[in-house]
Amino acid sequence: MSLPKRNSADGRCYWMKPEVQEELQPLFDQCIQDAIDGRITRLDSLWPPVVVSSQGAPFEVWQLLRAWTEIQRAETLDAEKAIAFSENLRRQSRWGEIDHHLLDMLKRELQEKYFIVTGNEDDHFWDREYSLKPGIRAEEVPEPLLRFACYVAVSYKVYGLDFQYLDTNYLLGLVGKVRPDMVKKLKEHGTGRLPPDLQKRKTEHFTASANDAFAAIRITARDSTEECYAEVLDYLCELLEQEEFPRSYAVEFKGPEKRYLPIPGLPKKGVNQLFACAVQYPGLHPRMERYARLAMRQYEQYTNLSDEQCALPGSFAVFALGMLGQEWRQLVWDYLDLCDDEHSHLQEKFLRAYVQRFGFTAGTVSVFIRGVLSMQNMKYSKDYAAWMANAESLDALLEAKIHLSEIVPSGFSSDEDDDDDEDEEPAEETEASPEEVLQYAWETVCYVIWGKASAKGGQKVVEAAPEELKELYRQIFIPVAENAEERGDLL
Repeated sequence: MSLPKRNSADGRCYWMKPEVQEELQPLFDQCIQDAIDGRITRLDSLWPPVVVSSQGAPFEVWQLLRAWTEIQRAETLDAEKAIAFSENLRRQSRWGEIDHHLLDMLKRELQEKYFIVTGNEDDHFWDREYSLKPGIRAEEVPEPLLRFACYVAVSYKVYGLDFQYLDTNYLLGLVGKVRPDMVKKLKEHGTGRLPPDLQKRKTEHFTASANDAFAAIRITARDSTEECYAEVLDYLCELLEQEEFPRSYAVEFKGPEKRYLPIPGLPKKGVNQLFACAVQYPGLHPRMERYARLAMRQYEQYTNLSDEQCALPGSFAVFALGMLGQEWRQLVWDYLDLCDDEHSHLQEKFLRAYVQRFGFTAGTVSVFIRGVLSMQNMKYSKDYAAWMANAESLDALLEAKIHLSEIVPSGFSSDEDDDDDEDEEPAEETEASPEEVLQYAWETVCYVIWGKASAKGGQKVVEAAPEELKELYRQIFIPVAENAEERGDLL
């Protein structure tokens, strides 16, 4: 179908301005329905997040949420549709983009309609006391509204910032005044959708439990045998094959062998221990890959790691296999393709250990470049320059430069604007050309390897290079477009 011209300042999406309201309303309503049905996709990795409907119409996530929440009423709320709508938008953006709209709606439809509040008016709403309004019986509060409140409460626990457990407590406190059994069941058994043998499992080799509401998996290994880790990996895979199990989750593992991956800087958590132990057994490598591929989902994360150590689910399995050699290069590449700079930082630790072990070669350079571009502000290290200072490595880097357009992630942008500056109007023209994006990507890679010496065309690096390597360095630092022109002349 033919769509109207995008009217946002940056040209990425539609804004529901009064003069185009009538024309855009059917597209907007369809996008909301597609969000409920799980038929939306994310436009790109830029901020603010934009999702595209099944008809190809792009709208900002916050616009969809605001419009949807404004018309929701306690008496008619459909919990299943509300959860699906919220969860699909979260998966395409992040919890921090949607939570305040959902919380405001629940304050209006749950707290203000059914509860009275006592306490100091200057206190934060977290700290005040709530009780049912006189004349309102507990059974009069709609159960779908309570179920949705539980979903939002649990999402704060799973995806929110550390202090937002207060929002969880606030919402569960309201629900508990009406249906304490609902809160107790949620904490003890999750949603009840998991099969009983996945909620709890006990074998000769390990015991485990999983709570899909709070996205927590707890495993205790009784021994450190291949059979034990095979059963544990199978259990994890069975869990992730359940469509309703959260894609961001915590794995808490305890076992008798205190072994960790040989990658300095990784958190010494149970999930690190698990895959460091399992990787010792070659027969388990296919199971580890299976787990990694089930676990890896863009914009998701392990929820029991700190913000500074956030990582894509599956990270430790990928790191363990990647450190074995080039036979796992494709898995590492696919993993880096899914990493995003909000929920993935640990790949920096892996990349350093990876290059230190294998060097800069034809097989590793493209992986390194992809890794550098998978995160913001990867740190410069003088070791990279030292490991690069030989003809073989420089040749590998130049070959990667030739194929740079095939290596740079499709969502990579040269936009360096600060996302926190929400009030600033975007410029009319912000989209960089493909050549500019490639040049920015290349300069980013060169900075990580050579630091400030890479500035001004790497003049300092070229001048300090041994005579036999100067031409290779010169080729590395000339603009990407000029490299392409030189190749064209040679052809």
